[in-house]
Amino acid sequence: MSNAYGERFRQAVAETGVIAIVRGVPSTHVIELGQALYAGGVRVMEVTLNTPDAHRSIAALCQHFFGRMQIGAGTVLSASEAREAIAFGASFLVAPHVDPVVVEAGLAEGVPVLPGALTPSEIAAALRAGAPMVKVFPANRGGTAYLRQVQAVAPGLPLVAVGGVTLANVEGFFVAGAKAVGLGSSLVDREAIKDGNYSVITCRAKAFIEAYRRSRIR
Repeated sequence: MSNAYGERFRQAVAETGVIAIVRGVPSTHVIELGQALYAGGVRVMEVTLNTPDAHRSIAALCQHFFGRMQIGAGTVLSASEAREAIAFGASFLVAPHVDPVVVEAGLAEGVPVLPGALTPSEIAAALRAGAPMVKVFPANRGGTAYLRQVQAVAPGLPLVAVGGVTLANVEGFFVAGAKAVGLGSSLVDREAIKDGNYSVITCRAKAFIEAYRRSRIR
């Protein structure tokens, strides 16, 4: 695969350790949301495909933040969904499960795919399929202790902790070996969006990224 998309994605993730997950946010609000996240330091946003007007949101974000943020599609369930999301501009894809067909559809277009996995066997299958990183979901099921045990067996695995990650436990996930975290409601506060209080989201983004940077110097 061409590594242009993949390298930019890896660099953006390594810069902040945060992937903002946008689910259920109307397309009319995504630019303001993106601006709030960007102001807080976020450089990677994922719009889940089960969000109404997801493709419109992806296209709008790609246009507005071209060259500044990586905009991807989440909850990608099939190869056809993968190809459609890429056509709307998605520069990375996230799936809730390990499906080599979905990974191959992304790789065929030079677009990295992060499958969802939990067990060591699922993680290994995702990496064999060509995934550059693997989403460990739900991360809170085993918590930081589980992630640490998985990394102890195979140090350096490119794992992204998703599910139940909060400001209270995020640093623990980084210390346990997560290369990044995916943050939904703990960062993308839909009540704050509804109230137009985007500064809350900017402040949270800064706090999560600061936790990542603290963990890197331990």
